[in-house]
Amino acid sequence: MISTNLHANGVYELVVDCPPVNAFGIPLLDSLATRLKEVLECSQARAVLLRAAGRGFSAGGDVKEVERLEGFQGILGQAKGALTATLAILECPLPVICAVHNYCIGVGVLIAASADILVAAEGTKFVLAEVESGATTGAVYALRLMSEKRARAAMMTAEPVYAEELLAYGSVLKIVPPVNLEDAAMTVAASVASKPPQAMKRLKESFNNTAGASEVRTLYRAELSYTYELNIIGEASQGRKAFIEKVRGGY
Repeated sequence: MISTNLHANGVYELVVDCPPVNAFGIPLLDSLATRLKEVLECSQARAVLLRAAGRGFSAGGDVKEVERLEGFQGILGQAKGALTATLAILECPLPVICAVHNYCIGVGVLIAASADILVAAEGTKFVLAEVESGATTGAVYALRLMSEKRARAAMMTAEPVYAEELLAYGSVLKIVPPVNLEDAAMTVAASVASKPPQAMKRLKESFNNTAGASEVRTLYRAELSYTYELNIIGEASQGRKAFIEKVRGGY
């Protein structure tokens, strides 16, 4: 589930809480997109803070759901849901600050990369494990966090990229002890929320245009074609089953 709370400082907080590992299934992805649209109906909201409760930010897409649903319902539903949710963050007129802790895997990385500002807990692992779970997507989002060569290595090895490295790239604003993450992210969000709202909305739109965010939809859909091929030829399912066992063992 995703809970919401509008704070007096103008920060509209979204908290993902889907035990045990915050895996994003189709309903959760749809819920995130819906909650972000609801923000627009709140005239007092000035900034969005997205964070997660529990052991980590997100263990990625719900691969068990993909295996459970008949035919290609699972992969098609998750692909559409991931695109809709990440675009809802990118295209949200309000700035989105994302607080990430412990682990951020697969679609979790896509969601975090879509935010305007990232705050992370010490030692947070960003894992682009799509190649292990029967998918090929994520490059367009990974390139929002790191250089092309680093993104290639991260996706081809599926090894963690730690928040400390992303701090050096400048894609993470600050790193704090886990116990301080919520307060630190709220401080950043409150600072953003205190700025003139109309100027901030136009600033975000300007950045999106300049940084090519408007091209994400087209590029991500192109990436998806290769994931669909893997599913059609039957290679993806075997990878997902192995990935489930790996997550059970702990990233």
